[in-house]
Amino acid sequence: MSPASLGTAGVLLVTVPTIAIGGASLLTFIGRRTPGYLDNPVRRGLWRAGHAHAGVLVLFALVALTYVDQAGLAGGTAALVRGLFVAAPILMPLGFFLSVVRPGDTRPSKLIWLTAAGGLCLAAGTLILGIGLIQVA
Repeated sequence: MSPASLGTAGVLLVTVPTIAIGGASLLTFIGRRTPGYLDNPVRRGLWRAGHAHAGVLVLFALVALTYVDQAGLAGGTAALVRGLFVAAPILMPLGFFLSVVRPGDTRPSKLIWLTAAGGLCLAAGTLILGIGLIQVA
């Protein structure tokens, strides 16, 4: 793995404890029956989705990074793909969490669009990497 991919993997691995802390927070909300979480199905659903997407997308990005250096992408394109794979697991969960940040929120705010931005990053990074891998195969 190139130094650039190793550095990107390091950034992604540093996010894992924050995902674990988020999971512990959700368990605390459930255990303590925190108002604004258990009694707010919209907030509860979006926060669970944010936590789940964060974990899955970080794992996906770590696996995808193993292929970036093998895809024969130009330096700038490879850096773009790495950046997109870091952006997706940050933007998408942020959209889920920040769109219902207040306990009384029963509808997502406009920050829910961060989920779409994360999805676009994921789709673009995956598409570019996939095309690069097909070309070298």
